[in-house]
Amino acid sequence: MRASQKIRHRHADVDGLEVFLREAGRPGDPAVLLLHGFPSSSHTFREVMPALAEVAYVLAPDLPGFGMSSSPTVAEYDYTFENLSWTVERLLGRLDVDRFFVYLHDFGAPVGYHLATRAPERIRGLVVQSGNAHADGLGAQWDTARAYWADPGEATRAALPDWLTFAGTRDQYLAGLPDHVRRLQAPEAWHLDWARMTRPGNVEAQFALFTDYANHVARFGEIAAYHSAHQPPALVLWGRHDAYFDVDEVLAYHRALDRMDAHIYDGGHLLLETHAAECAALMRAFVRDNS
Repeated sequence: MRASQKIRHRHADVDGLEVFLREAGRPGDPAVLLLHGFPSSSHTFREVMPALAEVAYVLAPDLPGFGMSSSPTVAEYDYTFENLSWTVERLLGRLDVDRFFVYLHDFGAPVGYHLATRAPERIRGLVVQSGNAHADGLGAQWDTARAYWADPGEATRAALPDWLTFAGTRDQYLAGLPDHVRRLQAPEAWHLDWARMTRPGNVEAQFALFTDYANHVARFGEIAAYHSAHQPPALVLWGRHDAYFDVDEVLAYHRALDRMDAHIYDGGHLLLETHAAECAALMRAFVRDNS
């Protein structure tokens, strides 16, 4: 492994927030921005970054409220995906990154799509892994969420699944998986996630982002217009056992994008925990072929 492929770790000050950053590769190479989802952090990219760094300058920040980044309370920071995107944009400015590929996973998808629709010319391509941009991926398991978003109140909130717990954090990794895939999952990932989520005020911050996901859903039309007008090349990766985002979403991307390659694996929502090598090879080729 070349020295440039090794992952480097540091914090960057962004508007008074400490944003933790993993980076690998050389700054002059095409940039790849890796945006994690709930409940994880840049830790989820630890196994794909060295392979990507062969062809790219790879950046994986922990979003505010996640991982090793600052976790201000909801009174101190506006936990919306748009605001998270501005934090990421200012981080990119500090790193002198203009154009980039962006990896969209779970909560990282609304962050990345704010960046893309705000400045389409900056996006070299999309790597989508369980990141929704269409209603197709939001099946019946989202019915209680939709009811809460339409009429937030005590009754609709009480009907929501109890997912902001240790068990709910673990389920993000294990829900829906057959035993042979469960055995591939390393338990330290969800223990790390839960340890960071138990910081003071963090559960409330995560619920604020869940509530704001309704605004991401409301932007699906705007995102469709972005896809249609700009047709970014895309690599779509999915776990067929994903208990949260239906595999129908893959076909929705296929209908929307002319240059789209899709791969469905025998995995779940946190696909890189079980299929990092396979995904890293595809991502490396995608960046190389579209740079």
